[in-house]
Amino acid sequence: QVQLVESGGGLVQSGGSLRLSCTASGIIFSLYSMGWYRQTPGKQREMVATISRAGVPIYADAMEGRVTISRDNAKSTMYLEMNNLKPEDTGVYYCNRADLWGQGTQVTVSS
Repeated sequence: QVQLVESGGGLVQSGGSLRLSCTASGIIFSLYSMGWYRQTPGKQREMVATISRAGVPIYADAMEGRVTISRDNAKSTMYLEMNNLKPEDTGVYYCNRADLWGQGTQVTVSS
């Protein structure tokens, strides 16, 4: 079964950190670029960061300097380390590969 499963979301205070994980199954993970997206209240889904097959990251301007995307191909897992979180970062964070999406993991940042 082809699927992406996110984990690691939760409630954190402003200025705190979280590490999200996305584990893929049913695909040859190392062959694909992957990405993290988020949907915050009242806004459309937006890119947070992507990582190429070779591990080259691209970050959204709003998140650059506060997030680090990485991947472990041996574990078919992608990570998103988020630091200095702000209340406006609250939302559902999704793992993506092309047209395949995970179910999302909720991140809530309290002020």
